[in-house]
Amino acid sequence: MNRIVAALIAGFIAIMLLSSTVFVVDQRKYAIVFALGEVKDEISKPGLYFKLPPPFQNVIYLDKRILTLDTPEPERFITAEKKNILVDAYVKWRIVNPKTYFRSFGGDESRARNRMSQIVKAALNDEITKRTVREVISGERGKVMQAIKTKVAAEAEAIGVGIVDVRLKRVDYVEQINNSVYERMKSERVRVANELRSTGSADSEKIRADADKQRTVILAEAYREAEKIRGEGDAKASQIYAEAFGRNPEFYKFYRSLEAYRATFKDKGDVMLVDPSSEFFKYFKGNGTAAPSKK
Repeated sequence: MNRIVAALIAGFIAIMLLSSTVFVVDQRKYAIVFALGEVKDEISKPGLYFKLPPPFQNVIYLDKRILTLDTPEPERFITAEKKNILVDAYVKWRIVNPKTYFRSFGGDESRARNRMSQIVKAALNDEITKRTVREVISGERGKVMQAIKTKVAAEAEAIGVGIVDVRLKRVDYVEQINNSVYERMKSERVRVANELRSTGSADSEKIRADADKQRTVILAEAYREAEKIRGEGDAKASQIYAEAFGRNPEFYKFYRSLEAYRATFKDKGDVMLVDPSSEFFKYFKGNGTAAPSKK
């Protein structure tokens, strides 16, 4: 019985020793084999591997994938014109040198993240302090991100990390500056609106004055043309009258008398006191001669 128990214990110990010497590397991981803090091997290809049992050798796994460092709260920085702004950034990074990374942090990702946060913050501070708010927000935002990426990549290389991308998610004023900027923008918009309004009024008066001028000129030219046409018509009529008078003076006198009668008796309500034997009624008589005057 004792032999059976001993055999079972020995078999169990053997299985434990064997299992402690075998490890599997996933395709998404690096494997670092180390002993007493010293790296013995670095494995990047997935598969089944063997090592010495602990404490002679141990294995730790590091992530191959792209990781994200996102600041939980926006950081405050001072620009070149001494204004406070809030910057919210994130960094895409990955482990590119597992041995260096392990020696730097012992495989502790939280320590690596803290160190990366310090590097990113220092790079942000260096770039933002030598630029204005306008340059950081819009004018040179792309240049700022590229410069930060270059600086962070140079320092991250020393700890076995490669930088994939650096982005500024949000750049904003602090609350006090936001209010002052809003008021300044509002005042500027009001000033521009008043300027446009006054310019519009001036243009309106100019257009109205020009229209009145054109109206006066058009009316004057029309009146001049009408008078010219009327004068030409009167002259033509006078010429016709003169020619008619020259051909038949008696008919001309008769025609003019008819026009005089038409103009005189146009209104039936008029009352006239005229001598019937006067020259005016000459053509009312049958023989067309004037009646003798009474003495």
